Parts: sequence; C-alpha cells; structure tokens
Amino acid sequence: MATFTVHDLEKRLEARAQTGADVSYTRKLLERGITHCAKKLGEEAVETVIAAIGEDRDRLIAESADLIYHLLVVLQARGITLAEVETRLAERTAQSGLQEQASRPRA
Repeated sequence: MATFTVHDLEKRLEARAQTGADVSYTRKLLERGITHCAKKLGEEAVETVIAAIGEDRDRLIAESADLIYHLLVVLQARGITLAEVETRLAERTAQSGLQEQASRPRA
C-alpha cells in the first residue's frame, strides 16, 4: 500500500486551490467563502460523530477522511498551514491535557 499522508493531502489541496472551480471541488468550496467551508466542516464533524456512535468501522473511517479534508480546506481558506497546527500541538505536549485546558481563557 502506498503511503499517503495528511501533508500529501495538504499539498494536493494547495494545488487544487489554484485551478478552476469547474474542475476542482476544493476550488469550488474556497470560492464560496469561509462561511460555506466552515459549515461543510461542521456537517462532516456531525457525520463523524454519528458514525462513531452507531455505524460500522468502515463508515467511521470514511467520515473521518471527509472531516480531515474539510478541516484542511478551512485552514487553506484562512491561510493556516498544517505545520502551524502541528507546532501548536507540539507546544501542548509540555504539559498534561488537563493542565493545558485549565490554562485556556474562559469565554
């Protein structure tokens, strides 16, 4: 099986973002704006939750793939790279998850 990483997907999204909406679903999403992209991410998140609760393993894998794709589209729309997210995750490893959550400002 060929190795395909989330970084490979990010590169593919970057390339597709430069094409026309008539040939690229990614470009079509981006042209509809951040609000549309964020709504699609939310839809995929809900579908992933539903799959996790009640559906089979293959369905959860498929929905997780959709969720990751749409997250990367939202990041692309906001000009945020996966490397920036990884940096934030790495910073959080310096403390426990409970400590990290407690340090966040409350809304």
